[in-house]
Amino acid sequence: MKLLFIIGDAAVGKMTVGQALTKITDLRLFHNHMTIEPVIEIFGRYDGKTISEMRDVIFKNYAASDNYGMIFTLMMDFNLPSEWAYLEHVKGIFKPYGTEFYYVELIAPQDIRLKRNVSENRLKNKASKRDIAISNQRLIDDDKNHRCVSYEGEIAFDNYLRIDNSDKEPDEVARLIKDTFDL
Repeated sequence: MKLLFIIGDAAVGKMTVGQALTKITDLRLFHNHMTIEPVIEIFGRYDGKTISEMRDVIFKNYAASDNYGMIFTLMMDFNLPSEWAYLEHVKGIFKPYGTEFYYVELIAPQDIRLKRNVSENRLKNKASKRDIAISNQRLIDDDKNHRCVSYEGEIAFDNYLRIDNSDKEPDEVARLIKDTFDL
């Protein structure tokens, strides 16, 4: 089993790169909004506890399956110990199954991410982003309040790749990931 974390700021292209990567590997995509959107629809608001519990069920059952591997996308505030602990929590679910872990951090400046924030693919898959004014403001506020880009050399994981995908197409990034990690 392989577990690839795609980490990055809002609208950096995590889901889109994950979608491209599923086309050229046997990895399956579990992007973070696959649990966020149904919970918002049912509860009428974001409910972190429910989202986390849903994810754990999926992780546990997937880890025990005979699937090749999973791509999981998430935003991460590198200043928060709880975010690092969450990565370890997810890894802990998969470790008993001999899982190999991979990490890709995507980075791009805010102006590019604001353009991507309104892409057709993003809005199709993420209903909570369809109010563009609110979504854009949330992205800007998140940039002010959270550090979602690592410092150079900060991440010491084996199998880690940092990609500035500002001027790269998702297929190109996916191919780079596949080739780098031999997926």
